Amino acid sequence: MRNAMKVAKWEIKRNLKNKSFLIGMFLSPALILGFFFLGSLFDGSDDGGETTQVFVQDELGVFDSLEATAEEAELDWEMQTTDVSEDNVQDELASSENTAYLFVDERATADGTIPIYTSDEIGSGFMNQVQVLSAPVKTLQMQQLGLSDEELAAVSMSIQFEETTSEELAAAGDGETTSESNSLLGDDPFESLIPGAFAGIILLSIVFSGMYIFQSASNEKKDKIAEIILSSVTPGELMQGKIIGYFGLGMIQAGVFLIFVVPIAIWQLDVPILEYLLVPELIFLIAIAILGYFLFAALFVGLGATMADMSSAGNFQSMVMMLPFLPFIFIGPVLSDPTGLMAQIGTYVPFTTPGVLLMRLTVMEAWPWLEIIIALAILIVSIWLFMKLAGKIFKTGILMYGKNASPGEIWKWIKA
Repeated sequence: MRNAMKVAKWEIKRNLKNKSFLIGMFLSPALILGFFFLGSLFDGSDDGGETTQVFVQDELGVFDSLEATAEEAELDWEMQTTDVSEDNVQDELASSENTAYLFVDERATADGTIPIYTSDEIGSGFMNQVQVLSAPVKTLQMQQLGLSDEELAAVSMSIQFEETTSEELAAAGDGETTSESNSLLGDDPFESLIPGAFAGIILLSIVFSGMYIFQSASNEKKDKIAEIILSSVTPGELMQGKIIGYFGLGMIQAGVFLIFVVPIAIWQLDVPILEYLLVPELIFLIAIAILGYFLFAALFVGLGATMADMSSAGNFQSMVMMLPFLPFIFIGPVLSDPTGLMAQIGTYVPFTTPGVLLMRLTVMEAWPWLEIIIALAILIVSIWLFMKLAGKIFKTGILMYGKNASPGEIWKWIKA
């Protein structure tokens, strides 16, 4: 194990001195943040945080109700009354920015029209926001019709549609209740989304880092330095060292990404990011991600030893390289029905278990512990099996030069 750790440290140091690796490690979060700020820059609904000046020419005596409605909706407005007439509003707007004039008169109650005049610089979202002011005007219309308070309350009450699925009906009939201890979801969906997204980022980072094992093993064969390395360590120690080393590199990549993203998320999202993130369930989710890495790392390190050159990868090698992306096929079925048949199938297939399980546990209210235990048992057994097979393939393939191994040759190495 000591030699394996030496190989791991060597792989980490070698890649951290590689300019292309360093550029990729910092470029990915930089590009994401760049697109985020670029989108904010060209978002027409963003008024730069400026308060909108709203002047109301009130002839119906509803200004107080309008102002209270705007405050309740938490609109960034500064409202006040005005005596400016519609004939002179153009002159006022010519010298104003982020300003609107509302004329509330008999037209509001007669035909439901409130003229609004806005400056050119006002945000495009203002006309959506101003719709909240229709409620007090509607109330005034109904009062003028002579409706009683009870009738006003009944007419102004909004109709809500509440859905109950057949599964929920069956659960209610059987007296089933959702276990609070198995629930991550609360009133705020971010409560479960944040730890799930965190574990997903770690899974993607270490799996993508593990794919570099292809290139590492292939380059050592191409440059014919494998014999030199194997003169100091055994093939098993070399394989283990590569797996551990690229796991460390993946964690470094994930750390760099999160150092960029978490502060931005805390700044932009009005939710307690750290409170939702630092929960006991996060350890379990990260453990699933790490198990996923070791499964794919075993495939990558074994397959990399069968390739004479990365540029000449055969169809078989290319298909294996696509296995980490299989969970994306289940995104739709899992999100639409996390307890459905497709979600369960994806949970039990080792190549899709980590990704599908993370998605399901993120969106489900109650964790299906029996399914989780069975899936993790299958995954751990698969990791052990693939590590054994990868060791046999790596031992022979790392010293084979000149061509990519065929599936038949790989099968002979496994049986040997």
